[in-house]
Amino acid sequence: MAEKTDYEEDVSRDEAADLLQDIAREIRGQGPIDIHVGNKTLALTPSSTLEYGIEVEERSPMLGGDREEITVTLEWEVDDEPSE
Repeated sequence: MAEKTDYEEDVSRDEAADLLQDIAREIRGQGPIDIHVGNKTLALTPSSTLEYGIEVEERSPMLGGDREEITVTLEWEVDDEPSE
């Protein structure tokens, strides 16, 4: 079963950078991580190797106004074996 949790809000550039740094701090190191999505905290268990992707979209004014978007994706296989 796939479960998806999303959240969006308007933040300043500094706040956006702080949120990204919080995620980076959690990913760095070993063991489970806590990721905050709105008012919810998700416990995730990244493996030691992650698949990283980045996509940049630039929309022209002909498509409803200038807009730019960055999507960063991190994926990993979850180890089903209990850790000791």
